[in-house]
Amino acid sequence: MAISNTFDFIFPLLIVLIFIQSSATSASITDRFARCLNNRANPSFPINEEQLYTPDNSSFPSIFQSYIRNLRFNKPTTPKPIIIITASHASHIQAAVLCAKKHRLLMKTRSGGHDYEGLSYTSNSNRPFFLVDMFKLRSINISMEDETAWVQSGATLGEVYYRIAEKSNVHAFPAGVCPTVGVGGHFSGGGYGNLMRKYGLSIDNIDDVQLINVKGKLLNRKSMGEDLFWAITGGGGVSFGVILAYKIKLVRVPTLVTVFNIERTSNLSTIAYRWIQVADKLHKDVFLRMNFDVVKTTSGEKIIRAEFLTLYLGNSTSLVTLLSKDFPELGLKKSDCIEMSWIESVLFYRNFPIGTPTTVLLSRTPQNLNPLKIKSDYVEAPILKEGFEFIFEKMKELENQMLSFNPYGGRMSEISEFSKPFPHRSGNIAKIQYEINWEERGVEAENRNLNFTKMMYDYMTPFVSKNPRRAFLNYRDLDIGVNSHGKNAYVEGMVYGYKYFKERNYKRLTAVKTLVDPENFFWNEQSIPTLSS
Repeated sequence: MAISNTFDFIFPLLIVLIFIQSSATSASITDRFARCLNNRANPSFPINEEQLYTPDNSSFPSIFQSYIRNLRFNKPTTPKPIIIITASHASHIQAAVLCAKKHRLLMKTRSGGHDYEGLSYTSNSNRPFFLVDMFKLRSINISMEDETAWVQSGATLGEVYYRIAEKSNVHAFPAGVCPTVGVGGHFSGGGYGNLMRKYGLSIDNIDDVQLINVKGKLLNRKSMGEDLFWAITGGGGVSFGVILAYKIKLVRVPTLVTVFNIERTSNLSTIAYRWIQVADKLHKDVFLRMNFDVVKTTSGEKIIRAEFLTLYLGNSTSLVTLLSKDFPELGLKKSDCIEMSWIESVLFYRNFPIGTPTTVLLSRTPQNLNPLKIKSDYVEAPILKEGFEFIFEKMKELENQMLSFNPYGGRMSEISEFSKPFPHRSGNIAKIQYEINWEERGVEAENRNLNFTKMMYDYMTPFVSKNPRRAFLNYRDLDIGVNSHGKNAYVEGMVYGYKYFKERNYKRLTAVKTLVDPENFFWNEQSIPTLSS
């Protein structure tokens, strides 16, 4: 009894002592790191106190949470950085890299926070990490003389689109349809949007990059060399350094474009089967997305609703003529179509009411926030009507399922799969995005919804690419593999690396990584490993 009582007293005391020691160690690492930052900072651009946030700072929670776009990672249990640096100059990032190496800290870089697995601001490893937040680095300098722009990584797509439209109503840039996405991760992972059938991805329209490497050097395309430039335009910049800015090539669009958003709830397997036959073969000026979700009727019956969302670089008359010939099953009428400027079409795609001022694109606050999970697939062969009927039944069995089919073809089929790390080019009919989001809070709701997503993904196996089953880097998905930073990191990386990049591109990426970051400083849970790691 005496021994037991002694243990009952000592054990909690040990826990308290360990916690105090751990907290003290963490504080000491943070203090040493902060001192190093101040010592390394360029005297002309000091890192001010208000740019450093530690967990004991009252503003830390709001700074950390302000750019979390997936509420799965906005919980008390979410691992937090030991310090947040709100960098406002390149020298701040250079100092952060050098000091992080000295103090063996893991570095996370966040531009917009839309990464679906939260890898830019949290960590699944046990290593202490810090966050460089890029939201103050968001300048956009447009040159209409040569139709280019320098865009810093902390800018959002909405800001880029708005600034282009300020200068010209016949210029645009091929990138995503969500205005609050940060440029940094979006461009470096591919950059996918509704101009891709005409002009390719964002990475296909980037001329130059400013990158801070593992030695803290600021490089451009010429000084970094073509291999590294290739790697960071589609292979994910965070594996190789910190991308400060991109030089993008603007593209031409008509003064007026045509859009429509048509819903259908009947004869869906026939309509979907025709879409899968023609969507990648339509004129490259047409981007016709097909979305499915589950809705309940007034009687409580679950039905599938289809949404056909379109951008056409032309007038409504020619679009109706084109789709009446190639896709009559849709039943498009001229009254379904709306002609507007390209910048207005950006708002239309995000369901803003027609007439909403385009200044809304300058807002960095998302329209809605929920916990969510995203997965991706590629369709290489037509799905039969019976296949769609099977898919629809499975969607109705599971909660909150949304599937988006994004068409390929056009310019995407003309670019070699080896020209950039992004390999999903010719031979693909469409990319599928699986999305599930939920409003309920708690572990049980999260696990249930995550499980439903995995089940839907499994049901889709017969209809998508194989050996390996491919995935899109910008739709990060830790279900398909994790880099543990262990001895078999290269082999572990093959799992997700082959899915994101295919074999040849993945091997080239690891060779570049080994050359420019041999000690694997720029690591995350799905980063490109070195050949020796």
